[in-house]
Amino acid sequence: MPKDSPGKGIGEDEFFAAESTRASEEVERVTSGIELEREASKTFGSDTAILPRLLDASGVLQDAASAIIDDTFNACFAFSDNTAWNWNFYLFPLWCFGVALRYLVLFPIRLAWIVTCTLLFILFFTIIHNVTRGKLRANLERDLVHLYAACFVISWTGVIKYHGPKPTQRSGHVYVANHTSIIDYIVLTQVTPFSSIAQQNKGWVGFIQNTAMDAIHCIRFNRTESKDREMVQRRLREHVANPDRLPLLIFPEGTCVNNEYCVMFKKGAFDLGCKVCPIAIKYNKIFAETFWHSRRMSFTTYLLKLMTSWAVVADVWYMEPQEMGPTEDSIQFAERVRGMICERAGIKPVPWDGMLKYYRPSPKMTEKRRAQIASNLVKLLPPKDGHLD
Repeated sequence: MPKDSPGKGIGEDEFFAAESTRASEEVERVTSGIELEREASKTFGSDTAILPRLLDASGVLQDAASAIIDDTFNACFAFSDNTAWNWNFYLFPLWCFGVALRYLVLFPIRLAWIVTCTLLFILFFTIIHNVTRGKLRANLERDLVHLYAACFVISWTGVIKYHGPKPTQRSGHVYVANHTSIIDYIVLTQVTPFSSIAQQNKGWVGFIQNTAMDAIHCIRFNRTESKDREMVQRRLREHVANPDRLPLLIFPEGTCVNNEYCVMFKKGAFDLGCKVCPIAIKYNKIFAETFWHSRRMSFTTYLLKLMTSWAVVADVWYMEPQEMGPTEDSIQFAERVRGMICERAGIKPVPWDGMLKYYRPSPKMTEKRRAQIASNLVKLLPPKDGHLD
């Protein structure tokens, strides 16, 4: 007897009745909201009556769906997901050979090179800083920082292609660039020494900041101190107005982003009343992951990761100076410059403040958003008399 026929001792009518009941239960289970829909139909009179209310809820639903499907904020700080290529018997030996070459041959050479260069840099910087004076000392220290940056690029086997006229030392100009890591500053400084504005770091990076970076008039700050912000704005204006200072480089995103997206620019660099020179930086992630997430790894670990990669390959575009338009404010000016950088580097601009990476939303902000959503949902409920308005 076929399996799909009625079983022993069970009548044909009983069998199909049981199957129908089970199918009905499955539909009810899968479409868990069907009862709510039926009740709404009874209350509102017809299915078409609830359509306007469903459309009213579409904004809330769209926000929720967008947050789930297209989370562009967290995507700004995600590492690239490289597909494994060593999945068969003849590619795997090549992959093993590459790993051995990078870790056992290239890495020791690169490490020995950068350690030697760092020791020589500290030695010569100490001598120059204590023996020479005045303009001679300033010029020698700038040249030393310039050379040290080139040594770092060599330690990653850097292949950097520069496009456009290179920056020059002149007052009334400030340079802005998209930000992926501290190495952005190194990549740019190996061509032209820059003064820059940067978060105060600890360890050996902090030591370099407190010595060499101070010598070329870099501006350090702590983003958690409100007093530092006022000091930074004042020093920025003084630096831009001084023709004897190095070109000033600012990363207006204020945080490192993964070179696939670009978060909103802070307006501080665009409030100085000077020309803004955009710089676009794009890394090739086939050879190395250049994004640095300071909360997931130290800068030392990050450098070791670069030195065990094949190479750091990048393109840098220097674009024409821009001035604020007669009908623009600083925020619109910043957005226009950001759009130029994104278009040139092929990265996506997103409407997020990068500082949200460091802070959780306050309970007050969360409660305000909940109240707003609740208010919108309450409007969708029927009045107490059961009739539509």
